[in-house]
This record gives sequence, C-alpha cells and structure tokens, in this order.
Amino acid sequence: MRIFQPDMLAGQCALVTGGTRGIGKATALMLAEAGADVAVIGRSSGEETVKAIGALGRKAKFYSCNVSDYGTVEAVVKEVVADFGKIDILVNNAGITKDMLLVQMEEADFDAVIDVNLKGCFHFMRHVSRQMMRKKYGRIINISSVAGLMGNGGQVNYAASKAGIIGMTKSAAKELAGRGITVNAVAPGLVETDMTKDLEDSGLLQNVPAGRMGRPEEISSLVTYLASPDAAYITGEVIRIDGGLAM
Repeated sequence: MRIFQPDMLAGQCALVTGGTRGIGKATALMLAEAGADVAVIGRSSGEETVKAIGALGRKAKFYSCNVSDYGTVEAVVKEVVADFGKIDILVNNAGITKDMLLVQMEEADFDAVIDVNLKGCFHFMRHVSRQMMRKKYGRIINISSVAGLMGNGGQVNYAASKAGIIGMTKSAAKELAGRGITVNAVAPGLVETDMTKDLEDSGLLQNVPAGRMGRPEEISSLVTYLASPDAAYITGEVIRIDGGLAM
C-alpha cells in the first residue's frame, strides 16, 4: 500500500543515480508511481528499469555515467535537462564498497570509494542545484548509511564517504533553503540488495532489533515522501531507516 497519491509528483522530473538495481531501482519505480518522469543514471544497462517505468505511463531514459568524473556528470545533467526540460528531484544513490581492515586497505581502494560515493554526490548536487536555483524549487535526497553515523569495522573508506555525505547534506541545506530547495539524507541500515547479499548469515542481524534486513521499497517510500510537496519544511535532516541498528 502506498501512502502517496498517484499524481503527487505529476509534471516533475526525477534524476536517480545508481538507478538500475537495489535501492536506486526501487526509488526510480516508486517516484514514477507517484507521477514523476525519471532519468535513470548508472554504469550498467538500465533497459529493465526504463521499461518498468514506461509501463507505469511515465517517461524514462537511461544515461550511462561515471559519477566520479566532474565533466561527465556536467554533460549528463545538461543532456537530462535538454531531454526532460528540467530536474525537480535529485536522488544521489550511486555507491560502491571495497571493504578491508584499515591496516590492509590500499590507497586506491580508499580513493575509489570516496570518488564514487562522496565526490559523485557532490558532482550531481553541484550541477543540478544550479538549475533548481533558477526555478526556485527542488528536492535533493542523498543516500547515506548508518555506517556514516556509527562506523563499521572493515569499512573505513565506506564510512568516511557516507559521513561526508551527511556533512555535505547539512551544508547544502543551509545554502539552498532560501531558494526553495530542500536537501536531506537517508541513512539505511542492512537492506536486501546485491551489496549485502552475503551478509545475511554473517551474524550482523543479531544487532538489528527488528530482526531482519530492510527492503529496498521501505527506503524508497521514505525517499518519495522527502521528494514530495508535503516535505517542504524538512531540510538538513538525516533520517535513519535501519530497524533500530544505530539506536
């Protein structure tokens, strides 16, 4: 059951990075259910996501993009605006992991995670916010993680990137609030995605009071609310959705 009206985001365009699977794909589909057209950003093929959005009667297009490259992101944002006319909603979801204990982590693995997770988020906020400012409206939702709030062994790089997203979110929220743009972060815990498929039997669930992993649709439901007109007075927030893991 959805808590939103089917036309709540009618006439709006959403851009979702990492939109071909997991939380990103679920978010792209739910935003479309709420009425938005969707630009799907990813490295792998987005044909399946685009087709599913089209079946909902919404416009969708896939854009292949290396989110860690500033110039490439700038070009893709210009292409999306040319194709859709505008960008009303930005969901920064693209992310990778390269887990290793601190004393064994290579510099290249640290840099790769920072470049995709943190700099990729900056790149899209930087280029999308300019056109949002011109029309004095926008919703930016950044996908962080409870790892950015509480840390996690073996994830110095990942936790640093997700903590950085929280700092950027709060700073950007202060800068953009006067232009009608909200900026919020969502911090998921353990969620059933390709990234966590090997963790179900790792014992980590013992630390989750809810006793289970979250579902991508549970994350995307919160994201869709933050993207809605009803969330106009929420900005600079970091909302955990983790079954109580980081209490």
